Formats: sequence, C-alpha cells, structure tokens
Amino acid sequence: MTAPTTFGLSSEARNLHWLLTNLVEEVPGIESVAVVSSDGLLLLSSDPGRNSEARRPRSEAPAGPRGSAADLATIVSGIGSLTVGAARLMDSGAVKHTMVAMDEGSLFVMSISDGSLLGVHGSAECDMSVVAYHMALFVGRAGHVLTPELRSELRKSLESESAGSAR
Repeated sequence: MTAPTTFGLSSEARNLHWLLTNLVEEVPGIESVAVVSSDGLLLLSSDPGRNSEARRPRSEAPAGPRGSAADLATIVSGIGSLTVGAARLMDSGAVKHTMVAMDEGSLFVMSISDGSLLGVHGSAECDMSVVAYHMALFVGRAGHVLTPELRSELRKSLESESAGSAR
C-alpha cells in the first residue's frame, strides 16, 4: 500500500488513515479497502493513486486493475443501497454487514455510521472470519470520529490530491 499524504490533516483524519493502513497491512489477504460516504462518494482508500479515478467519468478513466479501490467504492455503494432497500422491504431493521464469497475472492461491506460504509475486497485465500473481525474493530474505532466535518475534510483532501496528480 502506498501511504497517503496526511500532511495538513486533522488528528482525526490522520488517525483514520492510520487505522486503514493497519487494517490492510495486518490482515492477510486484503486486496483493497474503501470507505464510502452515505451518498456513495469515496472518502478513504487503500489505493491512493487510484482515488482520482473515482471522480472521472468511466469513459475518461484509464483501464485500471480489477479490484482497485475506486472500483471497490462503486461496488460498495451499490451493494449498500441494495441491502438497505432489501432490509426495508423485509422490515428487518438496519443492515450491519454483507459478505459475498466468490470463487476467486470475497467482498465484505460493513456499516460504519450515518450510512457510511467500509468495503473490503479479499483474496480467495483470506480467512473471512479474520477479515470480518478486523473490519468490526475498524468500525468500532472509526465510527464515532466519522463526523460530517471529518467526511468533508476527507473529501477535500481527495479532491486536492487528484488536482495535484492531474498537473
């Protein structure tokens, strides 16, 4: 994982970056991680070099590796919306997490707060219970600090990062 620049960010934003870096580095089998706001915008990513792709129209975006965090943010947002709609139709309360097991990998989506989501793409070899456990730890630590102000700060840092890389 390429470490994102955290210069000039608040201590809460730096701590959230640190938590995400630890999640990726400590848990075997994690391919990509994205934190997505309730409106589907990428807030934080394990793949900072790809963050600008999340804001480009698909026709302009260069072809990226499968499973990049920008792609993951789109998938997480869609799955989050789908499962929330299903829970409403079934009158079953709030969605806590979603796991999708595939032949060549896994996808995990977990609610953080105010509709924000944590999405993880895991390899086929990852231990799903270990990934889910560490995601729950991340959510427990990040949920109370992911305020509207922090979400706004994270969005602005991504925008300035992509403006800097476009030059």
